[in-house]
Amino acid sequence: MSLTGLFLCTFLIVHLIGNLQLLINDGGKAFNAYAHFMSNNLFIQVTAKGLYAMILLHAIKGFLMALNNRKAAGGSRYAVSTSKNASWTSRNMALLGSWVFIFIGVHMAHFWRQMKWGELNMMNIDGVMVKNLYEYISVAYENPLIVAFYVISMIMIGAHLWHGFGSAFQTLGINHKKYTPIIDGFGKGFSVIIPGLFAAIPVWMLLT
Repeated sequence: MSLTGLFLCTFLIVHLIGNLQLLINDGGKAFNAYAHFMSNNLFIQVTAKGLYAMILLHAIKGFLMALNNRKAAGGSRYAVSTSKNASWTSRNMALLGSWVFIFIGVHMAHFWRQMKWGELNMMNIDGVMVKNLYEYISVAYENPLIVAFYVISMIMIGAHLWHGFGSAFQTLGINHKKYTPIIDGFGKGFSVIIPGLFAAIPVWMLLT
């Protein structure tokens, strides 16, 4: 659970770097070139298959953990639910994780499927015709409901990371009075900054 979660954190950084190119004022050339590369590079495609497996494994492990915790707590959602020291995020990781898993499915159906099989317009970039995914995303983010869904989902991801990042290191046995506060601080910053930047993209595109 911890290893798959930390792996997915590294994916978020890479994915964010690519998505930030949506904000470049070049008519979508930079983003479309990035999307074309990601869709046609063999190494990226093999890595993507591993990513999908990691997401599924993380979700399954989380579901099983929630079931075990409920049984241990005599039917309540978590064994730690009665602890006064447990944060809201730690008590509701299954709920947050479920939302994130649903969001990933919607996100892939909305954009990834279009890049793979959608009949998108084409754009000429340095003599190469590539799918204009930027145009499709721009139109989608003109819908306030879609933007709101993405922003709420990023809040959910941030809340999931708020507890999950530091918890992953604790589970792996990396617990030291000197380094644990640093890890926790980095995790809290990560859980705010990364989802915050993801959320800022559709909001910016909606408002500009």
